[in-house]
Amino acid sequence: MEKFSYVNATSLEQVTSLLSDSGWGEVMVIAGGTDLLGELKEYIETPKTLINLKTLPGMDSISADGSGLKIGALATVADIAMYPEIQNHYTVLAQAAGSVATPQIRNVGTLGGNLCQRPRCWYYRDETVDCLKKGGELCYAIEGLSKYHAILGGDPVYIVHPSDIAPALIALGASLKIVGPEGEKTMSVEEFFTLPATNPYRENVLEPNEIVVEVQVPHPKSNAKSFYLKAREKGAPDFALASVAGVFEMEGNTCQAASIVLGGVAPAPWRSTEAEAALTGKMITESVSMQAGEDAVKDAQPLNDNAYKVTLTRNLISRAAMMAAK
Repeated sequence: MEKFSYVNATSLEQVTSLLSDSGWGEVMVIAGGTDLLGELKEYIETPKTLINLKTLPGMDSISADGSGLKIGALATVADIAMYPEIQNHYTVLAQAAGSVATPQIRNVGTLGGNLCQRPRCWYYRDETVDCLKKGGELCYAIEGLSKYHAILGGDPVYIVHPSDIAPALIALGASLKIVGPEGEKTMSVEEFFTLPATNPYRENVLEPNEIVVEVQVPHPKSNAKSFYLKAREKGAPDFALASVAGVFEMEGNTCQAASIVLGGVAPAPWRSTEAEAALTGKMITESVSMQAGEDAVKDAQPLNDNAYKVTLTRNLISRAAMMAAK
């Protein structure tokens, strides 16, 4: 990797000031580093300065009350997965966090890093390949090896967003607090992510001089059930081939409202309004749940090697809906 200077942050104001005084990519922030260190070694990122966020006090806190959760961006994935209130009332979030990678990575990786991580596409990660994601002219997955790539929303770049936690937060209606040189702003987690058709080079709307500082999650309704189902190869601690974050408001076996967000199948966490519509107001049966899955993937456009994701996604949605009915 290239040489860089290292700064231990003392305040958010210092962080945003240093980021504002530099060009894009010259100064970057690091917390757990489980994603960024790989990019440095592969020369995808070559910053002149890294700012260590872990020296900022209080940004790793998790708190809960009757209105919901507040989770600092430096909270580790492991702490989120094991937090009792999250396990008891935000099951989809606990399950999603618990499915991330390995225990070693969960103990180091942070919430903010998980949401802001870059794609794992093998063309993007190959320093010798000048793909469209890195400013080239082609997305090589279209004609190349595409086993792990997008089946929804991919044009013109067919990466998939690697976060497990993001779909769960969107399904729960969470929002982000972001700090920049002009102060704080709040947006929904769903609005935070962007598709390649809008910006092929970025996965979120974070400005170069902004950082995520906190996630806020409203308390689920008393009749809500939630699940995170993740398919991966051979059950290995790996990224999702496809995943479903589902929050269901149930009255007996009838679904009063549903929030279905997919992972591993699109360049951003993908809300399936089609599946939600197919379930809302219905008594969930096997045929209803299968129809919801079918509706979710009816517009899928698989590449040469990933048509299996269509069937996999359909079945995961069906399984999640049936779990809610039980």
